[in-house]
Amino acid sequence: MVKPTLRTKSIGTKVSEEEYVQLERAARAEARTLGEWCRHVMLASVNGHLADAQKSDGAELRALMAELVALRTILLNVLYKQANGERLTAEEMQRLIERADADKFKKAVERLRQVAKSG
Repeated sequence: MVKPTLRTKSIGTKVSEEEYVQLERAARAEARTLGEWCRHVMLASVNGHLADAQKSDGAELRALMAELVALRTILLNVLYKQANGERLTAEEMQRLIERADADKFKKAVERLRQVAKSG
């Protein structure tokens, strides 16, 4: 059995709050931790594969799927309320949107993984 290479070196950098948020968002879109995502991007860059990694990592697909998942969540909730004769206030609608947006990337990645397993 081959033992995995131990990672014993670390790299650190300082970023602004805004940059950190952007990096977290990019990592979350790929269902990776921030550290995993940074390692992936750095190694892809140094190995000359950054452009390939950006094209083939499926980020666009995950973003599109996330939006579809959020839209589906909102639509189903609205239709359910209407089918029961209830009206939706502006505040309730805003809460639905925020809730759908909060976990849309996680749900999208789960759905894409389900498709990959079954296909």
